[in-house]
Amino acid sequence: MAALQEVLVPDIGDFKEVEVIEVLVKPGDTIKKEDSLIALESDKATMEVPAPVAGTVKEIKIRVGDKVSQGSLVLVLETTSEVAATTVTAPVTNAAKTSAPAVAAGPTASASSNIAPAAPPPPTFAPASPAFTASLERSLSKAHASPSVRAFARELGVDLGRVSGSGPKGRVLKEDVQQFVKAELNTPGKAATGTSGGGLGFNLPPAPSVDFAKFGPIESKPLSRIKKLSGANLHRNWVSIPHVTQHEEADITELEAFRQAQSDAAAKSGVKLTLLAFILKACVAALKRHPEFNASLAADGENLVLKNYYHLGFACDTPDGLVVPVIRDVDQKGILQIAKELAELSAKAREKKLSPGDMQGGTFSVSSLGGIGGTQFTPIINAPEVAILGASRSTMKPVWQNSQWVPRLILPLSLSYDHRVVDGALGARFITYLSGVLSDMRRAML
Repeated sequence: MAALQEVLVPDIGDFKEVEVIEVLVKPGDTIKKEDSLIALESDKATMEVPAPVAGTVKEIKIRVGDKVSQGSLVLVLETTSEVAATTVTAPVTNAAKTSAPAVAAGPTASASSNIAPAAPPPPTFAPASPAFTASLERSLSKAHASPSVRAFARELGVDLGRVSGSGPKGRVLKEDVQQFVKAELNTPGKAATGTSGGGLGFNLPPAPSVDFAKFGPIESKPLSRIKKLSGANLHRNWVSIPHVTQHEEADITELEAFRQAQSDAAAKSGVKLTLLAFILKACVAALKRHPEFNASLAADGENLVLKNYYHLGFACDTPDGLVVPVIRDVDQKGILQIAKELAELSAKAREKKLSPGDMQGGTFSVSSLGGIGGTQFTPIINAPEVAILGASRSTMKPVWQNSQWVPRLILPLSLSYDHRVVDGALGARFITYLSGVLSDMRRAML
């Protein structure tokens, strides 16, 4: 006996109002269990909602461009099951975290400094003046918004009178406040001069508007959604965090010989043994020795939150931009397990199948350009983390040892850190210790 079942949007983490970018079925289609029904797009990737059961599509309840959240009705299925009509929440097959970083996340086995943060916090501004605070309170009292949204706007110092509401009857939603802040940060001069009641302490002229077509043929190529959304976070991180970058070189001659000797055995187990796996493990040893790097600056700017777990993000290069998946509890895993998870998360990132949890909770990030090239660079910190390591391509160099020059494989390292938390001496100690661990991985066991 046929039965009708309503299919709902599943648990997609903390995301709300996620845009429907594609409806993959139409009324009358016969679908199998796990067939994709719709595609959603968050800040970092896309996610597909698959069919929880087989059946025939009777009615589509959403359209491209609609915003959905957990529990939103997707469609009605007619099944051949004898089970009574019910409502079914479909599992989600791929998701991505909205920017906060991550990021982080942000980015991916190859990487660069322009990573998208895994989960950045909402932008914060300098304390507002008393006059602005009074004006803000008057605006909040008149705003058509819920108490929670008014509290959120007050926390960010946003004048709700300047925010256009997208809710029913023009109600201002939390997402409207977030979009307003992003727009202010991306508008040259506004975030700098503090028109939102704060600002980042800069007074910069707007970027020039140039008609490039006057000088020759041009073409316009839109930025990917990931790049547009991560750009605001990168800009914020760069201008709001006092970056210092410390460079060092690590002699990885013995490490690379060991990696190559073990690569065939690892391959038989289905694992590609990469240098990045060793770098992540070495970072844990350095983070344990210098816990200030495995921390975040509290929102009040007066306390340092030290973390007793080691979730390391790695920048992953995808066709749409960089994201930063996170490997959890790296301190509790061996090199082969780390290498396996690196490969799995990198594949999920390229296929836009990262789940929200895959990009959350990072404590330190690594951006590796070893597969591309270059010597040194300045990676951008993936807030709320306080440091990020960049690794460039290793090269053979002559090194003076025992009264003679010998060829050694040298890995360039670049460590960016938040100077509010880490001073130059501590930064140098961290990267010097890390270099020593990479030169002799036995130190990681001490």
